[in-house]
Amino acid sequence: MGSTFMGLETNKRGLFTQQSALYTTGHNISNANTLGYSRQRVNMEATGGFPGVGLSAGTMPGFLGTGVQAGSIQRIRDGFVDQQYRQESNKLGYWESQTKAIAQMEDVLNEPSAYGLQKSLSEFWQSLQDLAVNPENGGARSVVVQRGQAVADSFNYMHKSLTEIQTNLGKEISVATGDVNSILKQISELNAQIKQVEPNGYMPNDLYDARDTLLDELSTYFPIETENKPSGGRALAMAEGSVTVTMKIGGQSVVLVEGSKAATLKTNPDNLIKTEDDGNVTNLPIIGFAVQTADGQALELDHKDFLSTGKMKSLMESYGTADGKGIYPDMLAKLDQMANAFAEEFNKVHGLGFPLTSEVIANPDTAFFEGSGAAGIKVKQEIIDNPSLLRASTGEGEEGNGKNAKLLADVQSKGLEGINGATVESFFQGIIGQLGVDGQQAERMAFNTQTLKGAVEHRRASISSVSLDEEMTDMIRFQQAYNASARMITVVDETLDKIINGMGRAGM
Repeated sequence: MGSTFMGLETNKRGLFTQQSALYTTGHNISNANTLGYSRQRVNMEATGGFPGVGLSAGTMPGFLGTGVQAGSIQRIRDGFVDQQYRQESNKLGYWESQTKAIAQMEDVLNEPSAYGLQKSLSEFWQSLQDLAVNPENGGARSVVVQRGQAVADSFNYMHKSLTEIQTNLGKEISVATGDVNSILKQISELNAQIKQVEPNGYMPNDLYDARDTLLDELSTYFPIETENKPSGGRALAMAEGSVTVTMKIGGQSVVLVEGSKAATLKTNPDNLIKTEDDGNVTNLPIIGFAVQTADGQALELDHKDFLSTGKMKSLMESYGTADGKGIYPDMLAKLDQMANAFAEEFNKVHGLGFPLTSEVIANPDTAFFEGSGAAGIKVKQEIIDNPSLLRASTGEGEEGNGKNAKLLADVQSKGLEGINGATVESFFQGIIGQLGVDGQQAERMAFNTQTLKGAVEHRRASISSVSLDEEMTDMIRFQQAYNASARMITVVDETLDKIINGMGRAGM
């Protein structure tokens, strides 16, 4: 036979359980705009029926229910969709970084342009043709020298600007390495907190969300794999436990987080940007990373081991690696190659001619340009100071002879050995064309990857995010259930009042 007060206990459980559901709904509504928050629900379950089983249990017809209880509060999450999301985030991190690096390079080269290298070369060739017509004209000579300085300045500017961007990429690699170390440390600290809570039978859902948000961020840098390990104790079966984070690289599995321990990464060399005593900056190519893993190993990861995608891979490819490859080192090398081939051929033709007056013929240095590479090329100071040294004539003492100036202008259409038989302008156009193709490819892949990530993100949001309309519906549903339980308590109270206060008063 059931207890006299059994109805009160049954409906009290209903009251408390619906109240928990209402509080959880309020928590969901409050965090509707919280980044990374997953909606939560109360898993309601019926409590054990009466009477219980056993020889000493009472007998009665039927099996009387004793109400409901909140078995657990669970967040709604799909691990498979999370894995898909992180894979697409990793690809997007690579292509977004690649797009940014190429876009910065395009801003520097900026061709076709009214002020770029191609315009400077065009004006330089035109000034030589004008000089061929009036070789004795001092103004025409000064214009050639000034146009030559403009060409050299264009080379210098491009080299300096690209080198500065490369330096910034090196700093970004160092900052990204620090960010990764910070994320790994935060994940390990959350693991420690979760391992303290779960053995007590609780579900630290908000800690799970914070950890998953960090894992999402970490996945943009390089591909990761996760494995959950139970906390033990009285942890619920659905508790997620601590997460072990690994990265597959170079045929081995690198443990980044294990329990409350986290790996630390350092670039190799430790400082990519070397500042000389004279203030000049040298960008040292990156060899890889030195890693102290979470399981106590000291590893040297070569840049070649990063075969997959991710922001870190893209930054290394843009900045430049120890094998001499990289978007910016390649472009700087091509500019050096073009500047050297151009200066060498121009100086060669210039040396075959004669200056304006015979008094300066004895000058043994016949070069017009000096220095090497795009950074070092410049017009000789002697020619800047005295444009008469410009060798425009093919004959000694022939002031009206401008044939060598014409030959110098013809260098424009001459195939140069140092740049694979191409002309200076066609070689530069090829560089710009390839840059445009690479930039378009990076933008297209970034767009496609963003679209795929958006689709997965939408799918994940449909599972985990908070719908205010749905929460409002739940709020009304739980409120009505709460009211009903409260009404049942009132009914039982009135029944007990009749038994307690009305019995034994027959005839009154």
